[in-house]
Amino acid sequence: MDKKELETRNKEGRARTEREILQLLDHPFLPTLYACLESTRWFCLLTEFCPGGDLHVLRQRHPGKRFHESAVRFYASEVVVALEYIHMMGIVYRDLKPENVLVRSDGHIMLTDFDLSLKCANSTSTAQILPSTQPHTTATSDYYPADPPPQTSCILPNCIVPAVSCFHPKRKRKKKPGPRGGPSFVAEPVDVRSMSFVGTHEYLAPEIVSGEGHGSSVDWWTLGVFLFELMYGVTPFKGLDNEMTMANIVARALEFPKEPLVSAPAKDLVSQLLAKDPTRRMGSTMGATAVKQHPFFHGVNWALLRCTTPPFVPPPFSTSSSSSRDLVSDESCPDTPVEYY
Repeated sequence: MDKKELETRNKEGRARTEREILQLLDHPFLPTLYACLESTRWFCLLTEFCPGGDLHVLRQRHPGKRFHESAVRFYASEVVVALEYIHMMGIVYRDLKPENVLVRSDGHIMLTDFDLSLKCANSTSTAQILPSTQPHTTATSDYYPADPPPQTSCILPNCIVPAVSCFHPKRKRKKKPGPRGGPSFVAEPVDVRSMSFVGTHEYLAPEIVSGEGHGSSVDWWTLGVFLFELMYGVTPFKGLDNEMTMANIVARALEFPKEPLVSAPAKDLVSQLLAKDPTRRMGSTMGATAVKQHPFFHGVNWALLRCTTPPFVPPPFSTSSSSSRDLVSDESCPDTPVEYY
């Protein structure tokens, strides 16, 4: 990263946030920070090189610019456990999209790019082992502001009103029986909230667009958009311009294209993830536990994901046979992220 550009665009804080988060991570589907290098001009974070590029470019190369449903299931399952881990760390990712999912040399994924992530300084996750004797029921939670408000809880990004835009609400919880078949572990950052307007236009959650404030539930919304794009080759609420896209996100009902044919469980999962009311959205109360138990993921061995055969393994990388044209095409340029405050 060019230090002068970071200063000019007021992004030094973003770079520090990403470094702090990367230093916390220790997961097979997330980056390992090997070193931080700094010169008079450059600030560098050294992580693993992923020769498979990103899922956006890889999708562009597939017939119909979409993945087969089995490949979507593979990539989505690894993204789900990566999100589960960072939620356990009290982090809201906020920038899930195919461009940020890289393919390692073994074909498995690496979720990257944490400069838009939110981590509150005193945040803790709710970790519960829920006994199971009956199907789980959704609990409702009553939130009200903490008294007195914290001096500041955001590390970064900066908030509209730093003293209150990230807050730690008191919480009343009802008992939530676990799913049938055994105890369930639930870990979600329940007290991370932000009023910041960040993300990529086509992936913004309704509560971000409307400025109502958001928490970790926005990551499950973006998972729904992510699944939709991998299966259909387009995002579900894309309009003629960014303003129309955001209007569609808030007001337009979810519709599935007639082609290609997608299974009923896949549509049901996307529909539940793209619930406009964050309190009714899959994952909002039970986190990744609820998502993993959806029929779309039937047959996925969550404990042995690293042993699953990937749908694509990149060929050995050679600098002599590769060029920028091989890695990025004109039609695969990602959208510019939204970074308003």
